[in-house]
Amino acid sequence: MDNTILIDTMKPEDWNQVRQIYLEGIATGNATFQKEAPSWEDWDRDHISECRVVARLGDTVMGWAALSPVSSRCVYNGVAEVSVYVGSRSMNMGVGSMLLHALIESSEQHGYWTLQSGIFPENPSSIGLHKKYHFREIGVREKVGKMDGVWRDVVLLERRSRTIGVE
Repeated sequence: MDNTILIDTMKPEDWNQVRQIYLEGIATGNATFQKEAPSWEDWDRDHISECRVVARLGDTVMGWAALSPVSSRCVYNGVAEVSVYVGSRSMNMGVGSMLLHALIESSEQHGYWTLQSGIFPENPSSIGLHKKYHFREIGVREKVGKMDGVWRDVVLLERRSRTIGVE
């Protein structure tokens, strides 16, 4: 059996496994404000089709990463928000690092100059992962949204490409 983790383009047929990993993240209470996973159609509409990757071990999706636009205004066409989710059984195996690295490469191939991510401060492993790939902390958006009746802060991080949008 080949134990090689492959980073691959996300396909529509991956959705059931991607959705399950997303639901695991939702259940932690520290991955997203979302309370339920969307339908494939809604998720597909809201994410940039060229910048979606999965980590595979055989037929199993171990994690996924994708970009979504931050604004419909044309001036922000090169700015996107990062989502990275790793399945609970695939933690501490370097999957998140492989996914974020691949997503950054894909983003630059498709003309994105700034990536941003909003992360709950209670998720230090995600903050550390982003900082490993040169995301810098912009600040904390204090009490930016309520979750289960409790105000939550979000740490805002961004990464500016050193090769795209530098002219």
